[in-house]
Amino acid sequence: MSILEAIVLGLVQGLTEFIPISSTGHLKIVPELLGWGDPGAAASAVIQFGTILAVIIYFFRDIVRLTKGFFRGLIARKPFGDRDSAEAWYVIIATIPIVVLGLLLKHQIETTFRGTWIVTFQLIFIAILMQVAERYAIKRGFRPVEDFNAKDAAIIGLGQCISLIPGSSRSGSTIMTALFLRISHEYAARFSFIMSIPAITGAGVLQLVSEREQLAAIGVTPIMIAIVVAFISGWASIFFLLRYLRTHTTHIFIYYRYVLGAVMFGLLVAGVIT
Repeated sequence: MSILEAIVLGLVQGLTEFIPISSTGHLKIVPELLGWGDPGAAASAVIQFGTILAVIIYFFRDIVRLTKGFFRGLIARKPFGDRDSAEAWYVIIATIPIVVLGLLLKHQIETTFRGTWIVTFQLIFIAILMQVAERYAIKRGFRPVEDFNAKDAAIIGLGQCISLIPGSSRSGSTIMTALFLRISHEYAARFSFIMSIPAITGAGVLQLVSEREQLAAIGVTPIMIAIVVAFISGWASIFFLLRYLRTHTTHIFIYYRYVLGAVMFGLLVAGVIT
């Protein structure tokens, strides 16, 4: 991996990890269009350390608040005794499904699921689901944030599992699921970001341990540069999306997915990419 490739891949990862347009899909598509080849699931997962660091720093106060609430609930033997303690458990509950499926489907995620046809299909399919979810939530009306509960967290956790298939988008899958539950855009995005910390960190550590030889072949310097670039661009994308969703829907991202999916379909049919 050259320095230029590292910068581009880090930028793509950071800008697309939190915006609901699929980071893994773009990390698959962009290198192919540029003639670099697929960087591989291991490189993609490790580059995500940059974006996860951005989440941790951006939501540091929330993480401290939830951590205190978690231990306060344990000590008092009332895990759902207050809002902070309950939200900490909601994150744990939402994380369990993707950990289980991620381990069970590890081989398929690194091989079969990374096919360009699958990425293209998921870009369009999730866009359709997001559009349906938007219409449903707007028609039925949003629930108060205080109504968010363990059942909602579990369902969103299941929705996050869709993101194991490249082209889906972790934030897209979770926000879409939250909209079907009539949860507001901003709270859905915030919860999506915080609940991504255990899953993305775990995936990165697992790949770091299991694919050390492949990562060593790429080189320490390019990997570190990609992580730094992903951190900076990831922080910017979090800042942008949270403010954007306060007053807007996800339709602009839905239309982007439609256009990108159509372009990818055309390139596949023409044999430009495989």
